[in-house]
Amino acid sequence: MERLVNAQVVAAAVALLGVVVTMWCFSLKKKRPVTLNKNEKVSLTLIEKTIVSHDTRKFRFSLPSPEHILGLPVGSFINVSAVLDGKLVVRPYTPISSDDDVGYMDLMIKVYKDGKMSSYMDSLSVGDHIQVRGPCGKIRYVGKGEFETEKSRDNIAKLSCRKMGMIAGGSGITPMLQLIRDVVKHRNDNTEMTLLFSNKTENDILCRGSLDEMSCPKFKVCHTLSQAPIPQDWCYATGRVNKAMIEQYMPPPAEDTVILLCGPPGLVKQTCLPALKDLGYSSDSVLVF
Repeated sequence: MERLVNAQVVAAAVALLGVVVTMWCFSLKKKRPVTLNKNEKVSLTLIEKTIVSHDTRKFRFSLPSPEHILGLPVGSFINVSAVLDGKLVVRPYTPISSDDDVGYMDLMIKVYKDGKMSSYMDSLSVGDHIQVRGPCGKIRYVGKGEFETEKSRDNIAKLSCRKMGMIAGGSGITPMLQLIRDVVKHRNDNTEMTLLFSNKTENDILCRGSLDEMSCPKFKVCHTLSQAPIPQDWCYATGRVNKAMIEQYMPPPAEDTVILLCGPPGLVKQTCLPALKDLGYSSDSVLVF
């Protein structure tokens, strides 16, 4: 009898300890200092630079301390600014890291010959600094298929969905990646996601490994390549995104469907928006990063 009582006491103590440890860990996460400040720029130091491909670089920047998180809501982005040739240049970027990553921020950037900011970023060496401000943007994903969109400073609209269709081109994958990761990591978020990802060649596909790792019943990806030569073992779509491709791969128009777009103007404004309108998607159900 005494042994039984002792066993029950031990079991209760272990359970209590588990609760205490869980609450302690949660409190640590809640108390982590946040880097971003909407009202002022923050200086971050480059600590690692990786050549991903001929025109793509991955940059890792340290946050103010090893305990800091960036503090970027899902759906938001940061603005990176620099004075180049005597003029202030500001460009938006969505980190490929998240607030689960403590002490650093990662950016994946395509370098364009005529891109002032991307060329400047490519010229940086370890130890150099950048100026960032955020969170920026009018779209927030709050989980379980719920979006908040800022129509004006005092007007926040809410949008709910069961299915998300995503169309991205090139570096436009980064906000989609941010969102996909958040949905996949939360088991109680059952939102279904389909991504149509357009690139020139197979070597241009950013974050392909991460996308493949997240493949699951609630997330599917279809790639399309727009330039020859197409690999012989290519099992996805080919050609530029068009109306027929959107109709084939995106969830059909419905009250519980949201379509997300990010990419160059030729993809978003000239192709996707007119095609989605023709296919019957309401303007309220289409969000552009």
